[in-house]
Amino acid sequence: MKSLVFTAIGPDRPGIVDELSSVVNANGGNWLESRMARFCGQFAGIVRIECEESQSDVLLNALKDIKRLNLVTTDPEDHCPLPNETVTLELVGLDHPGILSEISRALAKHSVNVEKLHTECISAPMGGGSLFKATAVIGLPEDVKLNDLKGQLEQIAADLMVDLKIGRQN
Repeated sequence: MKSLVFTAIGPDRPGIVDELSSVVNANGGNWLESRMARFCGQFAGIVRIECEESQSDVLLNALKDIKRLNLVTTDPEDHCPLPNETVTLELVGLDHPGILSEISRALAKHSVNVEKLHTECISAPMGGGSLFKATAVIGLPEDVKLNDLKGQLEQIAADLMVDLKIGRQN
């Protein structure tokens, strides 16, 4: 079996996931995992599938034939190493430029990988502007201690005037 990863981006409309999954199924593929969302009227998704090696070109061509979707495909690495430990990071504060940049820079400096990230801006209570919220699952390499990272991120959060929670997943 061959694993394939593709991204699909295009104008959102009902039935996109059905179209994608039907094409995968009709062409001998098996849907393994995906992340999908709607952003400002656009559909964006990343999907990992597997199929027989002999079917991969046929399957990919059938996916590329779906109208109004831009598809980018890649062959994933044979071995996708898992992080030593994953932890959850939650951040919230008054929105201003640079919040995510400062936090992600600190993570990158320690070779911490962002496994999942969800960000949004929402209205603050009582008309107090916008709040920036981020929730992430991060993968710690073996040589990074959670308490050390937590201390450094808490200092950055204090400088940015945002609340930060970081801890092991349940």
